[in-house]
This record gives sequence, structure tokens and C-alpha cells, in this order.
Amino acid sequence: MGLREPREHQASWSFTLYPEAGEGGGCFQPALRTKAIGGGAPDELRAREEAARRARTKVRRYCAANRLNRFATLTYAGDGCFEHAQLRSDAAGFFRGLRAGLGGKPLPYLWVPEWHPGGHGLHLHFAVGRYVKHGLIRDVWARGRVHIKLIGDLPVGSGALEEARRAASYLSKYVSKNVGDTRIPRLHRYEVAQGFQPEKVGLRGVSDEDVIGQASGLMGGEPSIVWRSSQQEGWQAAPAYWCAWSG
Repeated sequence: MGLREPREHQASWSFTLYPEAGEGGGCFQPALRTKAIGGGAPDELRAREEAARRARTKVRRYCAANRLNRFATLTYAGDGCFEHAQLRSDAAGFFRGLRAGLGGKPLPYLWVPEWHPGGHGLHLHFAVGRYVKHGLIRDVWARGRVHIKLIGDLPVGSGALEEARRAASYLSKYVSKNVGDTRIPRLHRYEVAQGFQPEKVGLRGVSDEDVIGQASGLMGGEPSIVWRSSQQEGWQAAPAYWCAWSG
């Protein structure tokens, strides 16, 4: 007898798949949920850590889905920039100019601000998914130094998906720093081009093997990485799992 489809009021296992990003995750959902009783002061450190984790996840999925495998840095000349509003305005103008210089078609990108560790004010890091001449970036930025590179130092046979995940890991470091930095506006710890968010597919099943099997069918093969909370010592939340597929 085959596995039965779970009903909405029954306990089930959920899985949200992001096919373009080659990953997905889910957890066990009990039949009845009780509302947590409030009380006590909020754990600010835990809240910041959770905010950083969510931001890193979104950065990774966006970069992976759009194969953003070229990492770049834009730095101001002279005394630098110390106003976040100015940085945002300059960044918006830069990406408009870059898009125009590449033919005018919509261009996926993700950028992250950072306070320069040497006290030079703000600069920004970004990732794109296509070749761009260094001279074009320099001319469009026109405010200082630029640096861009294709992600390397990966195992032989790695493709654009793995390269994009590596670029995302670089950007995520700065996003995590920004979460705890009151000088970076909370809603602008990173920015992306609109219209390129990865699509998601919701799955439900009677076990984690069931939903991971459904996801594998949609992806055309088994995941290369499977993480389960059951393997984590001290895990106290609902059972969870995460999978990734190679590109």
C-alpha cells in the first residue's frame, strides 16, 4: 500500500524546494499547535543570530538561483563615503549605468554595504552572473577603485552553481556583520535587483524520506547533501532537514 497523502489537520512533514537555487528544506509539523506563552525579556543576541541566519539563507538562494558567480568590490577615492543614504544613491546609479552599458536588459545582482575596516567609510561588495569588462565597471563607478573576479579555487568540475554559492558565502560574511551594526539601516543590510527572486515549490508528505523523495523527483536526482537536525546534538526544535543538489 502506498503512502497516504497527509490531511491538513494531521501531522505531516513539509518541504519547500527552490529548484533554481538547487536547494530546499523543511520540518515536521505536528497536528496541533499550541501558542507559546509570552514572558520575560527578549533574547536580543538570539534574535540577531536568527536575523543573520535568515539573511544569509536569502543571499545564498538568490545568488545560487541567478548564478551570480563574479564577486566585486567598489571603493571610494579620497576621504571616502560616510553616509549610507549617499552609498545607496551611488549604488543605484551604478547598477543603472552598468545595465545600460551591458545593453539595457534586466540584470540580476546582489550588493552588500560594509564599513571599511581601515576607517575609510563605506564601500560595497556585489555579485553578478556574467562577464563584465573591468573598464566598464571602472567607468560607470567613476568614484574610486574597483575589483572583480570570477570565483575560483573550487574542485575540478564545479560549475556556475557552486561558484555562485561560494560568492554568496563571501557576501554573507558582510551581511552577518551588518545585522549587528547599528550604522547599517535594518531594512537595507543587502540589496538585490527586483524580479529575480527564486521560485519555490511547497511539498507535504508523511515522512522526511517522502518529501525528500518528491523533491528529488522534481530535481531529477538525489541531493548531494542532506542535513538533518537529528544529527545535531542538543537540537530542541521540531525535526528539520535541508538538502542541496549539485549543478
